[in-house]
Amino acid sequence: MTQYQLFATTPKAMEGILANEIQALGGQNVQQKMAGVAFQGDLAMAYHACLWLRTTSRILLLLSSFEVKSQQDLYDGVQHIDWSEHLNADDSLAVSFNSKNNPAINNTHFGALKVKDAIVDQLRAKFGSRPNVDTERPSIRVNVYLHNDTAQLSLDLSGESSHKRGYREISIDAPIKENLAAAILLRAGWPEIAAQGGSLLDPMCGSGTLLVEGALIAGDIAPGLQRDYFGFLGWKQHDAVLWQSVWDDAQQRREIGLSKLPVIVGFDQDRRTVAAALQHVENAGLSGKIHIEKRDIADASAAESWAKGLIVCNPPYGERLGDEEQAALLYRQFGEVLKQRFAGWQAAMIIGNPELGFRLGIRSQKPITLFNGALECKLLRFTIEEKAFFEPKAKSQQERIEHISRRAQSGQVDSQAEMFANRLRKNLKKLTKWAKQNQVHCYRLYDADLPEYAVAVDVYQGEQTWVNVQEYESPKTIDPAKANLRLAGIMAEIPKVLGIPSDQVFLKIRRKQKSTDQYEKQGDSRRFHVVEEGGCKFWVNFEDYLDTGLFLDHRPLRLLIQQQTKGKRFLNLFAYTGSATVHAAIGGAASSVTVDMSNTYLDWARRNFVLNDIHGDHKLVRADCAQWLVEQAGAKTKPQFDLIFLDPPTFSNSKKMDEAFDIQKDHVQLIRNAAALLAPDGILYFSTNFRRFKMDKEALSDWVIEDISAKMIPEDFARDAKIHYCWKISC
Repeated sequence: MTQYQLFATTPKAMEGILANEIQALGGQNVQQKMAGVAFQGDLAMAYHACLWLRTTSRILLLLSSFEVKSQQDLYDGVQHIDWSEHLNADDSLAVSFNSKNNPAINNTHFGALKVKDAIVDQLRAKFGSRPNVDTERPSIRVNVYLHNDTAQLSLDLSGESSHKRGYREISIDAPIKENLAAAILLRAGWPEIAAQGGSLLDPMCGSGTLLVEGALIAGDIAPGLQRDYFGFLGWKQHDAVLWQSVWDDAQQRREIGLSKLPVIVGFDQDRRTVAAALQHVENAGLSGKIHIEKRDIADASAAESWAKGLIVCNPPYGERLGDEEQAALLYRQFGEVLKQRFAGWQAAMIIGNPELGFRLGIRSQKPITLFNGALECKLLRFTIEEKAFFEPKAKSQQERIEHISRRAQSGQVDSQAEMFANRLRKNLKKLTKWAKQNQVHCYRLYDADLPEYAVAVDVYQGEQTWVNVQEYESPKTIDPAKANLRLAGIMAEIPKVLGIPSDQVFLKIRRKQKSTDQYEKQGDSRRFHVVEEGGCKFWVNFEDYLDTGLFLDHRPLRLLIQQQTKGKRFLNLFAYTGSATVHAAIGGAASSVTVDMSNTYLDWARRNFVLNDIHGDHKLVRADCAQWLVEQAGAKTKPQFDLIFLDPPTFSNSKKMDEAFDIQKDHVQLIRNAAALLAPDGILYFSTNFRRFKMDKEALSDWVIEDISAKMIPEDFARDAKIHYCWKISC
């Protein structure tokens, strides 16, 4: 029987998979080439290749190869073939032409016309009539690939791309081609898993392509059986009897294979997509063999009756079906689902962004490069077992907070969390009595009392009770997974101990201060709540900023200011949300000036003024406080204040400032400039939370400086005497 030189084309990076398929079919002299695999075989082999190869795009039968240095060379090379051996004069014809690095012919449309003309002219001269052009389903399709000076002339036995199996008809977002789906399953070891009775699950099944291809593989079903058109059907050398024999054998194998299919299941959250997948299953003749239902990824689980097998999916890449942040959240959630509910299963997924693979928290084998269209992707394969699990590093603090919150809600917490809960109950019993006696509505309940649970827990009571949790950043020696488990335990226990809903507990990650952290926006909820302190009302926000708008440790100093400001002129520097000014105004201050460089916080201060019905001579000034003091101290008529509150940040290099500010280096000049605005008998309160701060009393020896830090530490902060330092400065 005649041996043909055949070439199976395939998408980039799939040549190795295709070569294995061809060898399994019995192809001879199999050689991987760019964009395909060359092999030899008889006509039966060619038919089997068209019907059975799962990862190919087209099967080409090589007719000739010739040199092309001009347009005439192309024409003559095509005419060298006796086309009457391949089609009749009244048949139809289509030509596919591709050229690379050939200066004579670089226009594909022109090249295709030249090839068509050569065939048509030959048949017209011989028979007096010519074939028609049919680009959809011609009798034969001629393929020419011109690379440098060499043209390869072939018949396209497939007729149309082999990825078109004939079962998919409904278009959905971001579909995966059938031959790529087959390649994923073959690389993931699905044939071996299926042979052992393992199940197949796609928890994000989309239109069901991976499921259908998985059933075709497991059921020994030829992927071309649903097709009603091949390129060889109109070829004059087509052997209909041989083809029928190949077809009948495939049909018989299908009937046997259908009776042995393992469990194959798909989930998807979109109702329309599920309907499309079910239609494709029906089109493939697999109704009743594949189960598909509407189910969110968070609810994915395997029935007890399903044998452990392969989880496979084509999840969103980030470049499509939503942005990268949403995709990262989905991958992290998916990883948790796999760890909790699918231990012992194998898994494979194709991803467009390798970084997203780390969000799963499961170590994979060496990734395999595949292409989904023009997009380079990675196929991840892994065994879902505890030794492969790791805690993926969060790309942002917000992502970490969301991850911890999900763990808390699902009960994935540190086994020793009860120890934290017991300490919380003990503190609550003590501080609740103290808070009631002193009419304190907002207080620190817990402050790293236990080294293992290094957080601060602040209670805010208004129309509801809210809790603000701040984690002190863990040392690098602490395992991030353990730190997250402990935080999840904290977030799970607080609502129980305080008897409040979990959505009234908020988590923040506090790092060592860099620049002006208090100004850094963390969210955009714009949800504000009212709390009370010493007869004053304040707006607080638990979601949008690192701090809430009210520093609880300064409560005694604010109350002291309220007691001392009646009839006085008050200056609040680095004022933040103006809480000290509110106390001064409620205490009867004759006037006030509130200075801060942030419009956001000055607006917040203005809202606090309105909330407390503050009117009169109370000014809000947007300025760099250090520069403003220089300007005021150097003015011909300096403003005079009876009471000044100076609470600068530890460090700041804000773009709004001319120079970086360092409290240790700059405090002397800052205090001097502020004190220069004091009226006779005036008082300046200076405070800092820089733990290593050293007051340079020698440089400020012309002022009376009294350390009142101990008096200004409230009962709820008594465990941390260094929460802040405070001095009373006067003439």
